[in-house]
Amino acid sequence: MPRRKTEEKYRYKNVVSLKVTDTELEILDQHADTAGLSRSEYLRKLFLEKEIHVHYEIVADMKILRDLLNEYGKIGSNLNQIARYFNTGGERSLAMEDEIRHCISQLFELRKVVLKLAGESDGNP
Repeated sequence: MPRRKTEEKYRYKNVVSLKVTDTELEILDQHADTAGLSRSEYLRKLFLEKEIHVHYEIVADMKILRDLLNEYGKIGSNLNQIARYFNTGGERSLAMEDEIRHCISQLFELRKVVLKLAGESDGNP
């Protein structure tokens, strides 16, 4: 299949050269790579738009984090079952309600610990 022709006004035909050190070239390449652009595209955007917005997406793929999320899912399922029991006329006892309140407070404490750990892993104090 023949290559599609670019309109004349959109064709890059002018060359601008620039001398840089090896270190500067390495930094330029890192920045272009981070932005997901070629070296030429990066310099063109930088020149014309004055700044380039790079969006970072941090993904944690740790077994311990997956296990923790699974446990949270199981706990949520258990809480739904308890709520269903009470909402369908299940017998209430003070001891059971106290135990449920205690477990919920422990979940909130665990949530605080997890959020603190997440903050430490992404550089937040």
